[in-house]
Amino acid sequence: MAAVRALVAPRLVVASAFAPFPELLRPLSLCGLAPSPRAALHGSAPRPGAKVALVLSGCGVYDGSEVHEASAILVHLSRGGAEVQIFAPDVRQMHVVDHTKGQPSESESRNVLTESARIARGKISDLAQLSAANHDAAIFPGGFGAAKNLSTFAVDGKDCRVNRDVERVLKEFHGAGKPIGLCCIAPVLAAKVLRGVEVTVGHEQEEDGKWPYAGTPEAIKALGAKHCVKDVTEAHVDQKNKVVTTPAFMCETALHHIHDGIGAMVKKARSVDAAVTGFPTPDGACE
Repeated sequence: MAAVRALVAPRLVVASAFAPFPELLRPLSLCGLAPSPRAALHGSAPRPGAKVALVLSGCGVYDGSEVHEASAILVHLSRGGAEVQIFAPDVRQMHVVDHTKGQPSESESRNVLTESARIARGKISDLAQLSAANHDAAIFPGGFGAAKNLSTFAVDGKDCRVNRDVERVLKEFHGAGKPIGLCCIAPVLAAKVLRGVEVTVGHEQEEDGKWPYAGTPEAIKALGAKHCVKDVTEAHVDQKNKVVTTPAFMCETALHHIHDGIGAMVKKARSVDAAVTGFPTPDGACE
């Protein structure tokens, strides 16, 4: 269970210090900026496009969604003219991690939906409301929240449980033949729920620390899924199951490589289903 131990032990990150801005402490409603309640659609472009559900697991790499991954997904979808609705389960986080120390904060307790709203700028809905009938695709960014809050993979490995609504959503989109995108550690969710699915979390050897979670593919195989080796800028397409995955921060590399790999995932999610419009298409012909 080396992969599980590697997942549970977060690495130290350095947080930036921000000078206080008292005006930012005022309620948004007093500034005339209060977001509409629930279910508001993200999408900077008014043109019609695919309706995509983005499923978050909190806010912050060690106990929630990886913020850079979630942002990159939103940027690539926005460029393609997709309408994005953001969801998260209304459940308690497994724990709260102090990101300046990389250690759990025993005295704190946070809610996954409430924390995810930070990334969504308040425009978010309870995952219980997500229906595949209303969307063309679903995408799950990574971050330890996928393994801690959307499932128990970080603790239980191949014997993990998946959140009830996460399992329902995966099965609904799969049953409807609609694309599912997952990056970083999130592919373990599909590996657990969709028997025999093909996914990637990158390479299967650490390669001098470039792939620090290289034990994860063995856990994926133990779940009955097939692991396909891909580089960080690539995405793997399981054409049969319409599942598209990319390694993202499973690799220690420059941020722009992560961004490019997520772009490949978003583009290939379009290519697995010609009926889905509004995604950016791969350069040249669809693969």
